[in-house]
Amino acid sequence: MTRALMIQGTGSDVGKSLIVAGLARAFTRRGLRVRPFKPQNMSNNAAVTADGGEIGRAQALQARAAKVAPSVHMNPVLLKPQSEVGSQVIVQGRMVGTAKAREYQSWKPRLMASVLESFEHLKREADIVLVEGAGSPAEINLRRGDIANMGFARATGTPVVLVGDIDRGGVIASLVGTRAVLDPEDAAMIRGFIVNRFRGDPTLFSDGMAMIAQRTGWAPFGLVPHFPEAGRLPAEDALGLAGSEARDGGAVVAVPVLPHIANFDDLDPLRQETGVRVTLVRPGEPIPAAADLVLLPGSKTTIDDLLFLRSQGWDIDLHAHVRRGGRVLGLCGGYQMLGRRIADPHGIEGEPRDVPGLGLLDVETVMTRAKRLVAVTGTSAPDAVPFAGYEMHVGDTSGPDAQRPLLRFDDGRIDGAVSGDGRVGGTYVHGLFADDRQRAAWLARLGTVSTGASYEAGIERVLDRFADHLEAHLDCDGLLALA
Repeated sequence: MTRALMIQGTGSDVGKSLIVAGLARAFTRRGLRVRPFKPQNMSNNAAVTADGGEIGRAQALQARAAKVAPSVHMNPVLLKPQSEVGSQVIVQGRMVGTAKAREYQSWKPRLMASVLESFEHLKREADIVLVEGAGSPAEINLRRGDIANMGFARATGTPVVLVGDIDRGGVIASLVGTRAVLDPEDAAMIRGFIVNRFRGDPTLFSDGMAMIAQRTGWAPFGLVPHFPEAGRLPAEDALGLAGSEARDGGAVVAVPVLPHIANFDDLDPLRQETGVRVTLVRPGEPIPAAADLVLLPGSKTTIDDLLFLRSQGWDIDLHAHVRRGGRVLGLCGGYQMLGRRIADPHGIEGEPRDVPGLGLLDVETVMTRAKRLVAVTGTSAPDAVPFAGYEMHVGDTSGPDAQRPLLRFDDGRIDGAVSGDGRVGGTYVHGLFADDRQRAAWLARLGTVSTGASYEAGIERVLDRFADHLEAHLDCDGLLALA
């Protein structure tokens, strides 16, 4: 009989995703077949799955921790925000529509069927399913029809362990307060708690752990010290975009932070290079004149983010940067922005629109209903350097500059475009910089040298060290017994 355990949190960004990833690696190393599962996720940082769909990036990392290929069943409902009040709805890897926040509440009962179907699918191939909640069960105003936290736990009889983040303060109140607001039957599903991200002498919080246990009736499963290397793992949402590096020297890569930035883990490998300083350009700030490369990232709503870019004056900065001889690279939505025009005749991103682009590449984009989700390999066209990455986009881009492709796929297709002077380029491929060969080639173009460290091997080392960390500070045997 497959075991299951659900990790919920007192709020967003308390470390649920990484706890699940660390436990997945720890239990996998014990010889168990582990599968991660998140009923509902909200993130514009997504990953392509082996079965041709998309899921939240965090679940892809958890699958990696469990040493299995990511599957659409690991995150059956993915919400990709397109505005402050509405999201694109992905069910078992495929888009089924868009919904405003209030409208989505009425969707939940019928989405539960897909959630339970995916959960049963994973149970058939696992010894234990590690389930991650979303947000907090204390959001009792959203309890009716819930599929992400207690609604799922109750429907499947899955025991829950609640995670609180002491680093943000008030962890006793957040854990005890969650117990206080929950319906008694929901509270009974929570069997224990974890306090995460502790700094300092752990003996100073032993009384705190005892107080939480006494006031909630839940078992303490451990106090997890802060794990600095967690910052090397892909973050789930834009909260993971910390400030710019303080290091001196090296190539400067400037990245305008767009409101609907997507797949921003494209930046992670660059941020870990000692010869690169990634500067995140926030609203109200100019793109720095010292930038060697301006990187326009992916976007969930390309046209809206293009209009925002113009409102910040970044279009003027970009043209000045190019006139000074600087380089520009657009990834996916950023690539679309670099062209002369973006047309959305079907209203894929909202109302049908047709807007001028930045005009730095002689190409045009037409948004399409079909979405391309596929892993790709090939070589960069200018220098034949191999790469591996993935496509995740809507839209077709064509024009004279596309006859100078940035990439050539092994299946014979070409991708992207390069300006006549070779200084502006764009591509639909994500994950280029995670490929050590491509990253080294790009850094060489910027006049710096890669450390030569393997990015992917570094991720594996961090996952192993975090699993060691959890084994040392959590009652992992007790968690298995509870499952």
